Amino acid sequence: RLDPTTNIPRPAKPVGIEFLEPERNSTFRHFLGTDSLGRDLLARIVWGGRVSLAVGLVGTGISVFIGIILGSLAGYFGKGVDIAISRVIEIVQTFPAFFLILIVVAFVGPSILNIMVIIGLVGWTGVARLVRGEFIRLRGQEFVIASEALGVGVGRTIFRHILPNALGPVLVAATFGVASGILTESALSFLGLGIQLPVPSWGSLLIESRSAEHWWIQIFPGFLIFLTVMLYNLFGEGVRDALDPRLKVTH
Repeated sequence: RLDPTTNIPRPAKPVGIEFLEPERNSTFRHFLGTDSLGRDLLARIVWGGRVSLAVGLVGTGISVFIGIILGSLAGYFGKGVDIAISRVIEIVQTFPAFFLILIVVAFVGPSILNIMVIIGLVGWTGVARLVRGEFIRLRGQEFVIASEALGVGVGRTIFRHILPNALGPVLVAATFGVASGILTESALSFLGLGIQLPVPSWGSLLIESRSAEHWWIQIFPGFLIFLTVMLYNLFGEGVRDALDPRLKVTH
């Protein structure tokens, strides 16, 4: 049977239960073995990685989109618009992010879509502050003044001329945001408020492994979470160093 996303044969069923197969099978067919329901562990880890990465990427995409829109408006118009958006940012930041996510998930219910949206709605404040600061810095530049003098519309000035020059810090924040989203999803799933069974994610595999008798069932999902978060953090630091003008001057 072909996977509908990758169009390649699935190694085994990551969700369905194979009643006719024994729990312990050939290591060549089930490299990491099977769980108590006969589901291939390697297939569930790979499938769970897709879910965890999708939650991190989509959740970060939502937060970046909201942060860019609100930060652009606050930085460009200033005055009352800036004050109103800044107060909203401060109100959202007064609540611990993970505690706020727990409350919202408890009310709306855990699902992949809900978790993506909630992570995006909670994590936009940092991006908005970065974009606002960049817009305030670029607002008085000559190319912006020339654009306004030529009668270019506000939307075109913001999104065509100023925003491309303000995306450097946003890219750095986005890479760190993906790592944070993966950790948030894993923590929610571990607490039973994240991705619900039988759909696997790295966090839900960790909570399943608590009652397992084999050590590798616990090690591999946790190690992949650690490795993925570390790589995204290192990538974010690399992007930040590449875009930092002070480092370019030093070298």
